[in-house]
Amino acid sequence: MQHTPNTATSTKPEEVSQFKLLGQRRFAPFFWTQFAGAANDNLFKFAFTVLVTYQLSISWLPPEMAGLVIGAIFILPYLLFSATAGQLADKHPHRLIIRQLKLLEIAIMAIAALAFFFNTVSVLLACIFLMGLQSTLFGPVKYAYLPQQLHPAELTGGNGMIEMGTFVAIVLGSLLGGVLIDMGEWGRMFVATGCLLLAALGYWSSAAIPAAPATDPKLHINLNPFSETWKNLQLAAENVVVFRSVLGISWMWFVGSVLMSQFPVIAKDVLHGNTQVASLLLTVFAIGIGIGSLLCEVLSRKQVEIGLVPVGAIGMSIFLVDLYFATRNLNDPGQLLSIAQFIGVAANWRVMADLLLLCLFTGLYSVPMYALIQMRSQPTHRARIIAANNILNALFMIASAILTGLLLQWGLSLPQIFLALAITNAIVAAYIFLLVPEYLLRFVAWVLTHVIYRFKIQGREHIPEHGPAILACNHVSFVDAVLLMAASPRPIYFIMDYRIFKNPVLGFIFRMAKAIPIAPQRENPKAFDAAFEKAAQALRNGDLVGIFPEGGITRDGQLQRFRRGIQKIVADARAEGIDTPIVPMALSNLWGSFFSRIEVRNGQNVAMVKPFRRGMFSPVGLHIAPLMSSETSPEVLQQIVQGLLDQAEQGH
Repeated sequence: MQHTPNTATSTKPEEVSQFKLLGQRRFAPFFWTQFAGAANDNLFKFAFTVLVTYQLSISWLPPEMAGLVIGAIFILPYLLFSATAGQLADKHPHRLIIRQLKLLEIAIMAIAALAFFFNTVSVLLACIFLMGLQSTLFGPVKYAYLPQQLHPAELTGGNGMIEMGTFVAIVLGSLLGGVLIDMGEWGRMFVATGCLLLAALGYWSSAAIPAAPATDPKLHINLNPFSETWKNLQLAAENVVVFRSVLGISWMWFVGSVLMSQFPVIAKDVLHGNTQVASLLLTVFAIGIGIGSLLCEVLSRKQVEIGLVPVGAIGMSIFLVDLYFATRNLNDPGQLLSIAQFIGVAANWRVMADLLLLCLFTGLYSVPMYALIQMRSQPTHRARIIAANNILNALFMIASAILTGLLLQWGLSLPQIFLALAITNAIVAAYIFLLVPEYLLRFVAWVLTHVIYRFKIQGREHIPEHGPAILACNHVSFVDAVLLMAASPRPIYFIMDYRIFKNPVLGFIFRMAKAIPIAPQRENPKAFDAAFEKAAQALRNGDLVGIFPEGGITRDGQLQRFRRGIQKIVADARAEGIDTPIVPMALSNLWGSFFSRIEVRNGQNVAMVKPFRRGMFSPVGLHIAPLMSSETSPEVLQQIVQGLLDQAEQGH
């Protein structure tokens, strides 16, 4: 597999937070270019919508249809040209594409300025289509650029910043568009000037974007959007986790578009507020998304943590349900409320809190998925997979608008639609997570390392980002494998004692994780050989294999003798020409916890008999040494792991 060089490898991921990225050239110019573009799109769209709805009388575009028509025209290029956009982003240098697209934006805004001056609605609609086309071409470049410039440990934070910036730009652009177009006879010229200034600002900031080479310069461009769209969907479907993530993001846009498209109606018909209340709801929406997006890095310990996705899905359903209860029986004051009057009603604070938390959890849901797609997609066709994601996003948003309209026609109220969304969201999430158990596994690992234990990791950078490796760790408890899952952004295939699978809960978890059961050779030779064959296959596939060389969980808290099974795995891999490095690891301070065999009952060491025996947030550590040669003997490996434990004890 070809991997694009990462220009950020010289920076230690622990030293770079998402906010510090704004001070670095590899991220900041791109961030502000994206911010200016999103603000400009929404300034133009919202101002044009207000112009047609309130100020002009167009027989062929009635006011009640203006928002729907403008939104549909803007999103149409995503369906028609996303496939081509993905190809262009893979074939050409990203900086070159971004600069040319910002020049195109300036040209489109110049035409729009003339159309505003002459009140030429048809030309403004054409400009809406062209801005949609410009955004379509920019989308794959945006998400393909980040993994080129950011270290994997920075992807979650970088995506969080981009998501936060995008939604803040949407709100600011929409608010500015509404204010400018409402400034009397000069309002249209103020809008035109604002759009041109934002386009020029985007072009100016794009000049500082560093070079980003093409990932597949020899790619032949297929101009047929239908066949290329199908090819892009097939590329995404090659990796099950990536494709389910694409579907998960599209579902998020389905839910989000229901809210965003209905904010004016929600404000007027449900909350009995004026247009300022609609703007307030949009602001709360963006703040919630921004907070959730920024929290992802904090909650994920600077790695791509898809365990947050179920957290986000659960939160989305909970607050959609509460939004239903908060809005179903609001009193009608007989007049539309101003912002001051609206916030003076206590019941409306619950509505705003629900909306804020709903959007916060939506940020937790979406950002890890975007980061996962970027990390797990092959660099040579990453942009085309992003293009497939954009196509599905557009389809889901269109389906959302159609379905919402039908439900309203059938007599459902907006609060009832919130409830229907909550139930459907839970079903869709369960479907995705059961099809891709890695989400649930990472969720279990995230809960374990954030609620049960206070988990500290040292040396995580020693886990290889790509290629096969053997992770060798001491065996202290029944949840050692889950803790190692939490430390690695990549899946790990564990070789585990077959008896662990007899536990109903742990057996279910480890079967989902595709752990490899192993039995003693003298007890079951076939199972013994099958385990090593499965481990060899995982290494052939370039995956990580986890092994506990002691052969069983310690019964006294001390490191046991390392067995020679690890040598057999290495020998089998070497026989097939695979050089497999070994990563020594040590779990510390886990002995004595609920999941360790510290209790003695009827002469047997048993675990899981005294819940919360050490309370909540018990400190536990994982210490990772640099990679060792595949020729490292079990005895030397044991000494290294013991040394890690000794260092941890001294540090404690």
